Amino acid sequence: MTKQEKIEQLKQWVTDSPNIVFFGGAGVSTESGIPDFRSKDGLYHQKYDYPPEEILSRTFFDRKTEEFYRFYRDKLNSLKYEPNVTHYKLAQLEQAGKLKAVVTQNIDGLHQKAGSKNVLELHGSVLRNTCMKCGKFHTAEEIFGSEGIPRCECGGIIKPDVVLYEEGLDGHIMERAARAIYDADMLIVAGTSLTVYPAAGMIRYYRGKRLVLINRDTTPYDSEANLVIHESMGEVFSEL
Repeated sequence: MTKQEKIEQLKQWVTDSPNIVFFGGAGVSTESGIPDFRSKDGLYHQKYDYPPEEILSRTFFDRKTEEFYRFYRDKLNSLKYEPNVTHYKLAQLEQAGKLKAVVTQNIDGLHQKAGSKNVLELHGSVLRNTCMKCGKFHTAEEIFGSEGIPRCECGGIIKPDVVLYEEGLDGHIMERAARAIYDADMLIVAGTSLTVYPAAGMIRYYRGKRLVLINRDTTPYDSEANLVIHESMGEVFSEL
C-alpha cells in the first residue's frame, strides 16, 4: 500500500470504530519540541556528570536531590511547550465520542493541555508534585520556578509524581489502561519504540483486528499490526 492508501485505510477505520484507544510514547511530543530519550539528540545521548538513567532513579533522587532537581528543571520542564496537531486531533476524537482513552508514557501533560480528559499516564506527570512529609499538593510552576531542593511549608521535600527508575508503575492506572485496551475495537499505537516494559507490554491486552502502528522507525510489534505507517505523526494526524 502507498502512504496515502494507508492513511485512507486509517481514516476509514476511525470512521467505523466507536471505541478507539490511543497508546503513545515520546514521539507524540517531539513535534512540540520536547526531546525524546533515545534518539541521537535525546536525553540519553547528552553529557552530564552522571548518565540520565542514573539521575532519574529513585536512589539518585534520595541521595543527590539537589543534583536531581538541577537536571529535572533543565530537561523536563514541559510548561514551555505547546500541544501539536496529534494532541489536538486526539482531543477532538474524544470530544466526538470515538476515542475512549489516551494511554501515554509521557509525563509532559500536553494531552490535557490540548483538551483530552481521559488520559492514563503510565509514568506519572510533572504537573503533580507532593510533599513527602505532609502530602500537600504543589504545582509544576512552583517546582520549575524554584531553586535548589523544593520544600513544602512544613519543611518536607517535594517530589514530582514521575515514575523514576527503581519505582513501580501505579497498579490502578495500569489496570485501567489494560481494561481500556482490552475493550477497544481499534488501538492506535504511535510515537513509541515499544521497548520499555512493562508499559510496552500493555498492547498485548488488545483483542481486536485494527491494531495500527504509527512510528518513524520499525518496532518489535510491526509484524503483528494490521496497519503500519512509517511517517511523522503530524503528517498522519493532520489528515484525520
